[in-house]
Amino acid sequence: MLRRKPTRLELKLDDIEEFEGARKELEGRRRPREEAAGGEEAAGAEQRSREQTVSERIGYKPQPKAGGRAAHFGSFEF
Repeated sequence: MLRRKPTRLELKLDDIEEFEGARKELEGRRRPREEAAGGEEAAGAEQRSREQTVSERIGYKPQPKAGGRAAHFGSFEF
């Protein structure tokens, strides 16, 4: 394999301005969402665990298993 010298990247003023503009735009989008979420919690919304919040966000809805302990151990119940 041939090795080459590392490429030098130069950051220009235009690049910095473009980055700042994109960052401000993302922050502007994020603020209304955070305010709306904070208002719901303050209004007395049900407090959910972190696990429930993540599951809801990714669309995972666990289904309870049919049966239970009695199904695994026959007629014995603990």
